[in-house]
Formats: sequence, structure tokens, C-alpha cells
Amino acid sequence: MPTRQTAPVGAPCWIDLMTSDTERSRAFYGQLFGWTAEEPAEEFGGYFNFRKDGVRVAGCMASQPGAGMTDAWSVYLATDDARRTVDAAAANGGQVVVQAMDVADLGTMAVVTDSGGAGIGVWQPGHHQGFGVFGEPGTPSWFELHTRDYQAAVRFYRDVFGWDTHVVSDTPEFRYTTLKHGDGWLAGIMDAPNLLPDGVPAHWTVYFGVADTDAALAQIADLGGSILTAAEDTPYGRLATAAEPHPGLQQFQTIKKACDLLWATEDDWGFAELVPAAHGLV
Repeated sequence: MPTRQTAPVGAPCWIDLMTSDTERSRAFYGQLFGWTAEEPAEEFGGYFNFRKDGVRVAGCMASQPGAGMTDAWSVYLATDDARRTVDAAAANGGQVVVQAMDVADLGTMAVVTDSGGAGIGVWQPGHHQGFGVFGEPGTPSWFELHTRDYQAAVRFYRDVFGWDTHVVSDTPEFRYTTLKHGDGWLAGIMDAPNLLPDGVPAHWTVYFGVADTDAALAQIADLGGSILTAAEDTPYGRLATAAEPHPGLQQFQTIKKACDLLWATEDDWGFAELVPAAHGLV
């Protein structure tokens, strides 16, 4: 089971969900992934953590009514100096959305956009180190940027977050670069101008592990979600798209069987990608 006490600098270290209905989200992810929820912290606006088998895996917070925010998952990258990272992002074509700020003794957070406009969180851990388990069913397992400005994005994450990049493919049909750490890959950047619909900005997506792609889709349907794209085998896994049970919300999920690209070590693992519909920041 891939566990860690702290994330390498530049690596995804935390995810959280901004939702218009925290009770619905608690129930949905609790039943789908077996997550439990901590009590909301009123001093942090009702923010709470999800746990898998007692280990923190994600956060959740209610969106403010009338704020115009969409339900969205956000990805945070680890840093050893959040303020320096924010300055580097601004100096390399990004924009600062939320300046670095201390969150009690838990850590220091910020939100920036990269050079292609994709929102990304920054987390300098204190007592909160981020998710403590990943790459297994019911946990975050892969993190991927879809961008229209691929080369600039690769440079941005290399220069701002110190990524050691590895080119997986560089053909007109498929351009993909990963963050490499030791012998493993921790995140990816996809050249996606033909995949992103008009009006949808560049964005980060989150994959979650599932034990069985088709069973996960069936459970999503039972929980009130809908299947948008049936499961399909691809060279990189078994893919499908589903929507959470929320009237009017087009929040996409891709259920994905395990493959060497990801952290899977067993053939029956799969991965689920949660992508915000309108791709708001956080």
C-alpha cells in the first residue's frame, strides 16, 4: 500500500472538494469509496477532512451561496516555501488567486493559476502533511493537467515547482509529460487542445482508485449518479464517464482500470477521475 508521511516538493499532496451540498457529498463518497468524514472545523469555515481506513485522503467545504462557484475538486502541490512559490508562479506567467496565508499550525496555503490558466493549489505542510495514502482503491491515485499550451505548462511546473519531467510521448496524436520522483511517476501533463471543449479552460483532474470499473459505475448509478460514457478498454485502462447525483451539475468522473502509467501493482485495481464541470479554481 503506497503510504507516505510527507510529499516530495512539487508533488500532489492534497485534494479538496468545494460543494454546494456537503451532506450529499459525505453520503456519496462515503458509500462509493468507504470514506468517513471528520467533524467540520468552524474556525476554518466548516472545512472537514475525509478519511479512508482512518487515514486522511481529501478535504471538503461548502461553497458560499450566491458566490457563483461551481462544485469542483482542487489539487494542491507540495512546497517547502509557499511564499517563494507564489512569487515564482507570478514571475513565470502565472497569476496569484489567493496569496500565501498560514492556516493555524496546519500549514501555509495559496492558489495560483499556471501559464495556461489552470488553477492549482499550493501547500506548505505544517502539522497537516496532506493525504497519507494513495494509489489504492478508494484513494487519490493520479493527477493530470489538461492544457492547451503544453510546452509552456511543462516549463512552468519545472521552473516553479521544481519538477523532474519525463516525456512519455511526443507525437501530434499524443503528447504527455510526467513528474518523475525516484522510480515513480506522480502526475502528468497532457496536451489537450482537441479534448477541451470550447469555453472550458485548462484544468487539473483527479483520479481515484476503484477495485472494479464496471462495479463502480453500477454503484454510481445506484447512488443517483448517471453514466455519461460507457466503460471502454483503452491502452491506458478501462475508461468511462459518469456524473454525480446533483441536478444541473455536469461533474465528470472517469473510471479507469489499472495500468503501468499509474501506481497500480495489482491487475484488479482501477482509477476514477473527477473533473469539475465548469473548472473553477477552488
